[in-house]
Amino acid sequence: MPETISKAVKKPAKTSKAKTQAQGSPAPAKKPVGAPTTYNNHIATVICIRIAEGESLNRILKEQGMPAQSSVYEWLLRHPEFAEKYTRAREEQADTLADEIIDIADESPETVEVRDKEGNVLDIKIDSGYVSYQKQRIEARKWTAMKLKPRKYGDRVALEGVEGGASIKTEDTNANKFLDIIKNMEMTKRAG
Repeated sequence: MPETISKAVKKPAKTSKAKTQAQGSPAPAKKPVGAPTTYNNHIATVICIRIAEGESLNRILKEQGMPAQSSVYEWLLRHPEFAEKYTRAREEQADTLADEIIDIADESPETVEVRDKEGNVLDIKIDSGYVSYQKQRIEARKWTAMKLKPRKYGDRVALEGVEGGASIKTEDTNANKFLDIIKNMEMTKRAG
């Protein structure tokens, strides 16, 4: 029985591309799959603007019509003008993140009402979970700004000559000032 079934079902004959084109029927067109991979100056500019405004490259590239991350890295290697714009955008991103730190620190804290059994408000306290969340947001931005623009936001290390060797001295920088802002914010909230 299996022999008759296999004989009854004929497989179509394979034709080569050359034979198909010679017969006059066009070869099937391949549809592009995924995001564009060829360099596009407009898309490259949009990516740089959004990075400078504080967005992550990962978030930008997840959107429809954006290239794959590997394509952007290839563009950086092959197109010096894009590499220069991208470098400047990353530097500007550091300044944007530093500005965001101040905005986050200036936000009004979320509060929690402490009530008795009858529902009367006994006290209003600052939500400690909110404080932790804000601290994490500030730390992430501070760390990124320090890595993107270490001369401006990083800890400066200076060597001092001392008898028998050198000692390392860390100077106050904007990054340390951000830590002071966080500590001050926490102390103000506790006192309030």
